[in-house]
Amino acid sequence: MKAIYDVPAPAKLNLFLHVTGRRPDGYHLIQSVFMLIDWCDTLNFELRSDGQITRADIGAADADVLPAEDLTVRAAIALQKACSTTLGVHISLEKCIPSQAGMGGGSSDAASCLLALQRLWGVKLPRSELLAIALRLGADVPFFLSGGNAWVEGVGEQMTPISLPAADFLVVKPPLGVSTPSIFISPLLKRDTETATILGFAANDKLDMFGFGHSDLQPVAQEFCPQITQSLDWLSARQLKGRMTGSGSAVFAHLPHEVDISGHPDGFKVRKCSNLQVHPLKDW
Repeated sequence: MKAIYDVPAPAKLNLFLHVTGRRPDGYHLIQSVFMLIDWCDTLNFELRSDGQITRADIGAADADVLPAEDLTVRAAIALQKACSTTLGVHISLEKCIPSQAGMGGGSSDAASCLLALQRLWGVKLPRSELLAIALRLGADVPFFLSGGNAWVEGVGEQMTPISLPAADFLVVKPPLGVSTPSIFISPLLKRDTETATILGFAANDKLDMFGFGHSDLQPVAQEFCPQITQSLDWLSARQLKGRMTGSGSAVFAHLPHEVDISGHPDGFKVRKCSNLQVHPLKDW
């Protein structure tokens, strides 16, 4: 195999995000449901025999160009080292998922890279080793290897598969982003939300699942980025109850009916998305 083209890397939404505590090492304990959506980046992989790992951005404006060693490149380097392969790869990435959105775009790219390169290089790590690499790359990366939607706990490494009803969502990403570290070190962050259970979540009516819980990160993020509040107000004006995903700045709302999405503020990205029942690369 000399190349693999059009590999999808889907985004995720956090249906809720509770911070339930903090470990002695400073890492925060969370509970959340991670849900895949059909807003995807696309990656292409071309085999190199010289061991070099390179990456190019497809159609990116200068302001959107990724750093030379983004998570995708770091994932490739980590897998290459773990497998002791002399092969390399040229990665081209069409970035569609907004950055600094809380939608896991970079983490998803890294996970899709790990899966595609195992095929391209003809290697296969035990799943435990692949997940260990993923966790070192970032807390969200293991989720995108899990194959579907998940109830997530711990620092993001404890995942339980969960079934969600098919539904549509409206996602709004304002121009400005938010620094994740700034949110987690803020004294305003609530860190003692009562622990929830999967049974408690699943006991809701199917569509009420999308209104379960809250985001502990959202009030802090709104202090840093007023555009998040502006996005939520725009959704509210359309009788939609918005919530922030991840550490922001994107927000979303369950979309039980069609709404007019014209007239959004300049520079804001607004997109209707559907959730995915399984990851497109589940069987890789």
